[in-house]
Amino acid sequence: MKIAFTTSDRVHINAHFGWAKMIDVYEISDEGYHFVETLTFEGELKEDGNEDKITPKLEAIGDCTIVYVTAIGGSAAARLIKKGVTPVKARSEEEEISEVLNKLVKTLKGNPPPWLRKALQPKTTNFADEIEDEATV
Repeated sequence: MKIAFTTSDRVHINAHFGWAKMIDVYEISDEGYHFVETLTFEGELKEDGNEDKITPKLEAIGDCTIVYVTAIGGSAAARLIKKGVTPVKARSEEEEISEVLNKLVKTLKGNPPPWLRKALQPKTTNFADEIEDEATV
């Protein structure tokens, strides 16, 4: 599965979802993890109330299972969840991406907590979601 991290330095989970200029994506399994790509975003990202700024991010991480953030607005979180991406708040801006990845690998080898088991379930789309997605294109 793919996991995304909002970051400003590619080491720590230290960016607000809406304001993040970089999102690092990793592929993870119970065998380990590897870096996939850094997604970059430009423009006036700190403008509150501008819902259009998050649309490219939602599309870019749509194939991820989880996105770690320092903060996220309610509407962005709801839109992620609707796409099957679980937003998770980092413990602090000092939390390192590698620490979280190592913990996730160990968790996947053992007995994942209920929220992670739910996040791991295959994404399902229904007809109403597909129509709404077409309407926003």
